[in-house]
Amino acid sequence: GAVHRGRTAMDKPLPIFRVRGRVRCSPHGQGGFTYLGLMIGLAVLGIAATATLETETLLQRRAAEQELLAIGAEFSAALASYAAATPANQPAAPAALQDLLRDPRQPAPVRHLRRLYRDPITGETTWGTVTSPENQRIVGVYSLSAQQPLKIANFEALVAHFEGSAHYQDWVFGTARPVAP
Repeated sequence: GAVHRGRTAMDKPLPIFRVRGRVRCSPHGQGGFTYLGLMIGLAVLGIAATATLETETLLQRRAAEQELLAIGAEFSAALASYAAATPANQPAAPAALQDLLRDPRQPAPVRHLRRLYRDPITGETTWGTVTSPENQRIVGVYSLSAQQPLKIANFEALVAHFEGSAHYQDWVFGTARPVAP
């Protein structure tokens, strides 16, 4: 005996329709439009996703800039506190940033800064320092980032000298206001 196989749906050929002399595989003549619509939709989604990522990056950078300003204010206050707590015949500025964590001039622990902060722009704990010309003591700190800041105007009075700065390196926090770090 021969085995008889029945026809399946896979064996059937696609129906072919004639519409105004053209051969179509769809009775409605929409072959390819769904695919084109899908491709356009994906392109729009891709553009929207890219715009969202760019906006998110901008917001993150703006937040890092705000954090840099807050940390810089902490450094400025610590340097001013160090200078105000200077005993007679002692230098009014620290030799190293670690001296702000525990003032070596005092017999009892005096902390002008809680910790050495991470630079929110570079992600590092290393900061640039401005030293006084006479005794090479630290009078200011700045970010080592050469990026251009987003904020270039409308600074608070204590950091009004940051206006028009070309780089974050130009934002010097502390008791000194040098032209360039």
